[in-house]
Amino acid sequence: MDDLIITDRIQIERKQFYFDLKENPRGRFLRITEDVGGRRDTIIVPATGLEQFVEAINRAIEAGREAGEPVMAE
Repeated sequence: MDDLIITDRIQIERKQFYFDLKENPRGRFLRITEDVGGRRDTIIVPATGLEQFVEAINRAIEAGREAGEPVMAE
């Protein structure tokens, strides 16, 4: 059984994201679940890779800022 350490939920547009930091005998991990209208997809990031995961997200945020406003299709 997995022990829950912390949980969080955010809503972005029509999607809900659940962030559950858990622990089991094999170690700690972050389970990220996306829920769109009842359809769920999940990824699991081992705790040993969380800093790398955050760094990759930060690079994507910075690249998005540098790219400017998105061009909307007509």
